[in-house]
Amino acid sequence: MGKMKMQQGLVLGLVTLVMAGSLTACDDGRAGAEGAAKQLASSLSALDVGSLAVAGKDAAAANDELKAVFGGLDAKPSVQSGGVKLDGDTATFPLNYSWNIGSGKWEYTSDATLKKSGDKWAVQWNPGLLAPQLSDGETLSVKTVPAQRGQILGAGDAPIVEDRPVFRVGIDKTKVPADQADASARAMAALLGLEAEEYAKQVAASGPQAFVEGLVLRAYTADITEAKINAIPGGVSILDSMALAPTRTFARALLGSVGQASAEQIEKSNGALRAGDTTGTGGLQQKYDSLLRGKDGVEVIASTQAKAEGETPGTKVFFSSLPAPGTTLKTTLDLKLQQLAEETLAGVGPASAIVALKPSTGAVLAAASGPGSNGYNTALLGQYAPGSTFKIVDSLAMFRNGATPDSKVECPSTLTVDGRTFKNAEGYPESSLGSVALRDAFAHSCNTAFINARETVSQDQLEAAAQALGVAVEAPQLGADAFLGSVPGAAEGTEHAASMIGQGKVLFSPLSAAVMAASVANGAPVSPQLVLNADAAQNPSAAATPTESGTASPSSASDPASVAPASTKPITKEEAAALADMMRAVVTSGHAGFLAQVPGTPVGAKTGTAEFGNENPPKTHAWIVATHGDLAVAVFVEDGGLGATTSGPLLKSFLTAAG
Repeated sequence: MGKMKMQQGLVLGLVTLVMAGSLTACDDGRAGAEGAAKQLASSLSALDVGSLAVAGKDAAAANDELKAVFGGLDAKPSVQSGGVKLDGDTATFPLNYSWNIGSGKWEYTSDATLKKSGDKWAVQWNPGLLAPQLSDGETLSVKTVPAQRGQILGAGDAPIVEDRPVFRVGIDKTKVPADQADASARAMAALLGLEAEEYAKQVAASGPQAFVEGLVLRAYTADITEAKINAIPGGVSILDSMALAPTRTFARALLGSVGQASAEQIEKSNGALRAGDTTGTGGLQQKYDSLLRGKDGVEVIASTQAKAEGETPGTKVFFSSLPAPGTTLKTTLDLKLQQLAEETLAGVGPASAIVALKPSTGAVLAAASGPGSNGYNTALLGQYAPGSTFKIVDSLAMFRNGATPDSKVECPSTLTVDGRTFKNAEGYPESSLGSVALRDAFAHSCNTAFINARETVSQDQLEAAAQALGVAVEAPQLGADAFLGSVPGAAEGTEHAASMIGQGKVLFSPLSAAVMAASVANGAPVSPQLVLNADAAQNPSAAATPTESGTASPSSASDPASVAPASTKPITKEEAAALADMMRAVVTSGHAGFLAQVPGTPVGAKTGTAEFGNENPPKTHAWIVATHGDLAVAVFVEDGGLGATTSGPLLKSFLTAAG
């Protein structure tokens, strides 16, 4: 019994020794060091080490240094501590940093050391703790490496923006005595139309060797000549080149512009844009901005103090990510036709537009909005009553009810519907009144004949005929915001009668008018196309449904019962040939005879005049559409009088010059 007690006592003694040994091993400080390492990592992640024990430096001073070093990065890192190695009262471990800098991820590892002082582990503070190779006094900052913006190309991949010659005009201070520089600056400001005080200040503030630019000219003008520039002491004109569109306002409403992001754009970008970034405003530049902009690269650099007087401070690059250039956007725009369209509209006061399409492909060759549109994209987004150009739609609906161009229709001088009197345009020929061929009524644009047809052509048949001609539908291939027309599927009385002459609630854009004419020339509905690689866009707006992006869906979509099955019955070649026959009659025997002088293939046309507003007599929109070989054109002037006399000459000028 005594021996058994002795053995039990021996075992208990061994257990006590083992436990004591374990406690000694745990008490080597590893748990405390690991805890201190994790606390350092989380404090660095928060960019705040003010509450840590710091060896060799005041904690507040260390915190100030941390904020100074990393403050220019405009971000916070994710920092994790690695495995701790103990050597007596010293613990070493890696710190793994991960930063999101712009579009790049900067990752690195630095070495950290803790020293035990009493029962605390204190951080051995040094710049290398924050980033390897970082020296005392260096601070980090981010430098953006701009991505090259993608170009927008025209038909045949012709660059719209390219290097073009310019003249940089200003004062060369080496060529004018100092006491005359102010007078020269003011004379140059007067010549260039600049604010004299401001330009004189710029000249005064510049060094004695400086060239102080006042204006960049594409070409000399009658007011600003080379002789007038040289007549000013110190005045010079330097030939240079700049990336420019063909003209200052070339397709501006369609393409948009590029400039520094506004505060509002930055706020809406969800972090994609920062102050100083360039971005698109309006048009295709805005719609496809994320595609065109690419991704900027970044550099993290350390700025060093100059060590001696006159020494240039150096920079060390700690991290760099290459920019990803923007993608090129390819369009169908014919640069010569676009410029011609803009030149044709240059003298038009009201809002105006010319749209030219290639019927065989639907390619938009020109979409010009005149100076009176004040930057608005009238060509694609305008919504106006189409007037008598809509008689193309009427006629197709009448053909589908059995009529032909030779069918007789009644054309009285006036017609009253539910108390509202409709009449023909001023100067309508008496010889085309009474019982006339549909071709004749179309050629002279007899309003009463087409309103008379309201009893045999229902409103939903009008909508179906419009859709058969490619209008009042969506434009999935266009790749740009547009309005393709709206034709109510239901209308009664005077509203239905007004629809027959393209008024009431019928609305077209110049684009949709051109599409209608193009479908006649093509013998099948034309779907317009402007952006050829829209599918390449990686931004949500490019994937939006046409209705979301501004294209009108069929106007009667809210009333399924009134939707005609237009998509199952597009215009046929035979129907198109009959319409082309009547559009040719507008030129050969109607009121667009001036188009007979256009050289080349025969021109077919239809004019339109649509009343708007409450004035007496009312103001009118002036329209004309035409086909000329594989070209379809619509010309529109908002407050333009008669289509034949206002838009007609513009069309003739455009077609003649287009060749």
